[in-house]
Amino acid sequence: MTRGHADASYLLDSAGPAAPPRDNGELVFAAPWESRAFGVALALHDAGYIDWEDFRQALIGEIRDWEAAHPSGEGWSYYECWLRSLERVVSGKGLVAAGDLRARQAQLAARPAGHDHDEAGSGRRHGHHGHH
Repeated sequence: MTRGHADASYLLDSAGPAAPPRDNGELVFAAPWESRAFGVALALHDAGYIDWEDFRQALIGEIRDWEAAHPSGEGWSYYECWLRSLERVVSGKGLVAAGDLRARQAQLAARPAGHDHDEAGSGRRHGHHGHH
């Protein structure tokens, strides 16, 4: 798992609109789904399904569109834009429909992940309490 992340840093912009959030040069993820969205993009790139430059341009476009629609910058999420651009690139290639990507991400999320310790213990598998 970590191998891909180490190798991927060269793909990521260190500055500019497409640069991911970092803290002291380390990528930071505000939530487990963000690191999964990141991993999905890298996996698709590693498998040769997406061209990283296509994805980067889509991401820059998504961020630009988002900023135009939210001049105050409130509610900003880099990885929301990331996921949207990934869906755009993937569905544009006819690989999977955008909805399938979310479904696939949910499958990935359901797999017990080695590094997402907080996920496993959150009681998510025991049914939702009081939602019915």
